[in-house]
Amino acid sequence: MSAPQRPLGGVAAGLALVLVAVLVGVVAQRGADAAPAPTTAAVEPTGHTTTVQVTAKDMRFQPDTITVPAGDRLVIELTNADRRRHDLVLATGLKTAALAGGATTTLDAGVIGGTVEGWCSLPGHRQAGMVLTITTTTAAAPSHSHDTTTGDAAAFDPMAAPAAGFTARDAAAPVASTGRLHKLELRVQEVVGEVAPGVRQTLWTFNGTVPGPVLRGRVGDTFEITLRNDGGVDHGVDFHAGALAPDEPMRSIEPGESLVYRFRATKAGIWMYHCSTMPMLYHIGNGMYGAVIIDPPDLAEVDREYVLVQSEFYLGADGATGDLAKMRAERPDAVVFNGYVAQYAHRPLTARAGERVRVWVLDAGPGRDSAFHIVGTQFDTVYREGRYELRPDDPGGAQVLDLAPAAGGFVEVTFPAAGHYPFVSHAMVDAERGARGLFEVS
Repeated sequence: MSAPQRPLGGVAAGLALVLVAVLVGVVAQRGADAAPAPTTAAVEPTGHTTTVQVTAKDMRFQPDTITVPAGDRLVIELTNADRRRHDLVLATGLKTAALAGGATTTLDAGVIGGTVEGWCSLPGHRQAGMVLTITTTTAAAPSHSHDTTTGDAAAFDPMAAPAAGFTARDAAAPVASTGRLHKLELRVQEVVGEVAPGVRQTLWTFNGTVPGPVLRGRVGDTFEITLRNDGGVDHGVDFHAGALAPDEPMRSIEPGESLVYRFRATKAGIWMYHCSTMPMLYHIGNGMYGAVIIDPPDLAEVDREYVLVQSEFYLGADGATGDLAKMRAERPDAVVFNGYVAQYAHRPLTARAGERVRVWVLDAGPGRDSAFHIVGTQFDTVYREGRYELRPDDPGGAQVLDLAPAAGGFVEVTFPAAGHYPFVSHAMVDAERGARGLFEVS
């Protein structure tokens, strides 16, 4: 549900809305007396100059709020740390030229007497979040300020970087045990967890994580699941990996109760499990889902295997459960892999050039399709919903694994060279909402 790692740089400029990097820090300092400059409001000039270094990178200004003493003259030293162009326009009419990657310029913002808004004027950049606020020590905060302390949807910034100590969820696929009987206790637990930097929600979980544990076995294996409800409302569970009448094993149980769910896996694939209690939309939307891998009998060995479960968050208030009205309106705030916004953009998955890598993907929904794609590669193996659609000996290749909610499969790829390979849901609005990450190939 969470995981940290080091920031990355030097990624292709055209992917700025797909990749997230840790933004450059800023130093503000008071300077010496300067020549008179225009004021932004009626204020007595102090005769002092405040100089602030601002970096433009990954569709953000850092910092995105500048506070100066009222009456100070403000000088902004703007550096473009992207490969794509950016500028800075102030609501006062002052602006910089469009800067190429690596360029720096200076903007004299004049004497600051009140709040001044700024933005990048290149098409779509302001709408994507490239906004900046200049305010004084006594001015009220602007309505659009990106406050990351509240934790609710108003604070959500899909381009924000997690804290330095963040640890990403381990995406490595589990190894199936040699035994034919798999026993697991699933405990329903309500936990307050971070789903994006500064954004906390009350999550309904299986065993405390979103998604729940990944199970793995073979065709013919038996799974015996003990469900214990440690939550505050009734819950149940539905395993798509088994076929049986749902009346008893999928019934809802009250807090403090338990049941045993036993099924035999007769078909291969990556299968969803989820809470079976109505409204299922609300229970799944709050985090109650997971994956079961049943290996195809002819599954070849690979060098690395990963599991990515795509899902959505419909953010409620800070620390609260998700917003059911948003779920019913199909208005997700975030789309994620393995329970956290863009976590693998900050903590990339690893591989080596020439290795064969298998990526299992499950779309847990509850509402959005997935279009899994790895930038810079082509899939030579595609397995979807119980059948191979492409094998390495076939002359063709594939670029996407498209999945409806509850569907799953895997792709295999060999990375041609060292580098950073972004992966996304190619529904780009969802990539921008957080359904993105990186493979770091050495």
